[in-house]
Amino acid sequence: MRNTKVIAVAAVAVLSGAALLAGCTAPRAQTAAAKPAATHCLPAPYQETLFLRGRFTEGVAREDYALQWRCNAYLINVDLSGEQTFRIQDARLGGGVLFGGPPGATTALQLNTAFVLTGGLRADAGELKYVFAGPATVRLDFGGTGGKPTVTIGAKSFVDVDEKPIDDAAALSLRYDSRDSAHKQPFGAIVAGKEIEVALSAKPGIARATLVIETRRLEGWQEVLEYRELARVPLTRVANGADERWEGKYKFDEIGIYGYYFEIESGGRRYLYTNNADPVPFTREVGSNGRGAVINAPTDAARIRRYRQTVYRADYRVPDWARDAVYYYIFPDRFRNGDRGNDPKPGVDKFHAGTVEFHKNWLDKPWLPRSGDGSDGEYSNDFFGGDLAGIIEKLDYIRALGANALYINPIFTASSNHKYDTADYREIDPHFGTTAEFEKLNREAAKRGMRVILDTSLNHTGRDSLYFNRYGNFPAGGAFDHGKINPDSKYAKWYLFYADETDPDRQYKGWAGVADLPELDKSQRSLRDFFYGKDGVMQLWLGHGLSGWRMDVTPWIPDDFWREWRTAVKQAKPDAVAVAETFFDASKYFLGDEFDSTMNYIFRSSVVAYANGAKAGDIYRNIELMRENYPPQAFYALMNLIDSHDSARALHDFGWRDEAKDSAETVALAKRRLRLAAFFQMTSPGAPAIYYGDEVGVTGGDDPFDRGTYPWPDLGGKPDEALLAEYKKLTRLRHAESVLRRGSLDAPIYIDDRVIVLARRDGAQWALVAMNNDAAPRTLKVRLPAAIATAHFRDALTGARLAAAAGTLELTVPAMYGSVLLSHSSAPASKRAAGK
Repeated sequence: MRNTKVIAVAAVAVLSGAALLAGCTAPRAQTAAAKPAATHCLPAPYQETLFLRGRFTEGVAREDYALQWRCNAYLINVDLSGEQTFRIQDARLGGGVLFGGPPGATTALQLNTAFVLTGGLRADAGELKYVFAGPATVRLDFGGTGGKPTVTIGAKSFVDVDEKPIDDAAALSLRYDSRDSAHKQPFGAIVAGKEIEVALSAKPGIARATLVIETRRLEGWQEVLEYRELARVPLTRVANGADERWEGKYKFDEIGIYGYYFEIESGGRRYLYTNNADPVPFTREVGSNGRGAVINAPTDAARIRRYRQTVYRADYRVPDWARDAVYYYIFPDRFRNGDRGNDPKPGVDKFHAGTVEFHKNWLDKPWLPRSGDGSDGEYSNDFFGGDLAGIIEKLDYIRALGANALYINPIFTASSNHKYDTADYREIDPHFGTTAEFEKLNREAAKRGMRVILDTSLNHTGRDSLYFNRYGNFPAGGAFDHGKINPDSKYAKWYLFYADETDPDRQYKGWAGVADLPELDKSQRSLRDFFYGKDGVMQLWLGHGLSGWRMDVTPWIPDDFWREWRTAVKQAKPDAVAVAETFFDASKYFLGDEFDSTMNYIFRSSVVAYANGAKAGDIYRNIELMRENYPPQAFYALMNLIDSHDSARALHDFGWRDEAKDSAETVALAKRRLRLAAFFQMTSPGAPAIYYGDEVGVTGGDDPFDRGTYPWPDLGGKPDEALLAEYKKLTRLRHAESVLRRGSLDAPIYIDDRVIVLARRDGAQWALVAMNNDAAPRTLKVRLPAAIATAHFRDALTGARLAAAAGTLELTVPAMYGSVLLSHSSAPASKRAAGK
């Protein structure tokens, strides 16, 4: 995505500052509750569901923070601790219902004190702040002075009828685990036309059990989330010793994402056995699958936590090379200046109606408007001069690091330094180079066994573009020439205009309300043909040597567009990789008709939390969810990142915030955490992505500081050579041992609060991968799978030898790091082809 500061009003920051959030929601049925006489009750003022959205939800409109309308107020019980900031919003990213404090400020709330809110539909509002100390009730009331909305936080007082304690012994004995073969077969995602077999276990006393199957509709940035009942399957009671099993099966004929849960009758009451309440990073639906929970049948069906089942096409193919990729991820303006002759020139090169800014010092920090750093008031117009020539110059460095694929942020002509505001999709930005240089980049990369994938947005253009032409910087013919609607433009139907508005920058729809990014109407046939029809943009650059595409803001583009797009891309180059940009559970894109992979922000969130000391079980359930929900061909091709141009740098998240003031101990600890995160990344299924500079200790907080320059020594930089050597060691190990790239992955064979041990298998080769986020080494005994019950192992990093005895292995996992133990039958790494 582009500079996110411009949408900060509409959404709480996520990923330590990148504002990448959820969208609007479908209406939900209102719940009933004990209430005053009907004449005193009011209808809900908004059809949309409202949510508490803050850092505790990663900015997402999450179902467990949905407010309930009860007669005359919105209410929710929460259990939070410490200072929390939030707004009350519907699920949309921008332009929806929003309540908070005065815009541009954070307002502190006081216990039991009503605060008059700012906001409403398509309104602006600042954050609210409150220091929580456990269970509390938040109340949004529209019956205050003059009918103004007020918020009050007090001790827990809201009686939620759905939270009534369950005392039925038979119901409480119910067990189901979607990852246990005793309860569900086959495991995980399935091919269309296959059936699943399920079984609940329980003590005697259950009168009836039914499997409920539903189809799911999820659109946009989770802005529409709906379930529709498809089938009800009565389960059969089967004796199981002193207990019982309730068994059934269901065949899924069509691809899609389905929800399911179990309806139970016991003791004359109705219960549900549903997914658990675990939050999933950036995902609106809660529930990590696996072991579930018994709940009272809720008064609002939207509160049911469904298990999710992925059903995909039998012919789903992902490029084989994607399993073996190690990406080097480059923000072009900040990597290397290889041609000073094409540098942007202040006073000569335009930025909208003004001019660009340029850093004479490569080691400057990016400028932040209105921060007092001497820059102007424009975002994303300061340049450093990085270009394609610089990337070509450093290909040997990148290959020596161990990367065999380049992922490059947009390089097409655009005004900004991030280039997501495309001005011409068919031209390389002249400050980055030429088409000939792009072809050279692909040729030189191929000589080194490397591939190149590019990034672009098909959701929006720039307003300063050939197609829109807001400032008249392009020849006449844009849809909004010089700030005036041009109905005669061949691009006019590509955009949505509001002719009744007087402010030019409000006369069109901007993506997420951002005026700089006019949103495209993806339903237009002429637009689709331009992008992926005969001789379209996609085919043009694939023809110049490109190996795939990463598609910006994927969820804002409809599924039928992506289906056509995939067909066109694969026809042009069958082994081109198709990578989505999603933050939430991306299962819907992995049905075989849209994408091969996604930028794995769930992985990032989990690994960063673990390296920062989170409990292993709390984060690894997210990895297990992806293993279960994603088809294996997609799971093994995921772009596994630990930071990006839309998030704070990993080292910043690990505690290195101030390069000038932080102590040596703080920096050293942050780098130890980074080493652990890199170990996790390099030993996991999926394609690791190294964000340029991470490997030499670049840090930086929220945008724009996450987009700093690479510290080249010849320009006065001081790269951390020891950290670089660590990255090289890990990439060498990954390339040398196919079991780390292609080996099977099952549930951990050992997990506690600090340590995770995985057993992976690739043919006859086994690897035990152990990780430890404790500050001290951990010695433990691990029960092994039967196939390696007496195996001998070699530590791939230290060379130490270990032997199992009677199915148990004792090992010591280094502090804040990990071990890779290879079964003794493995050939020496030197005899295997590295980097293949």
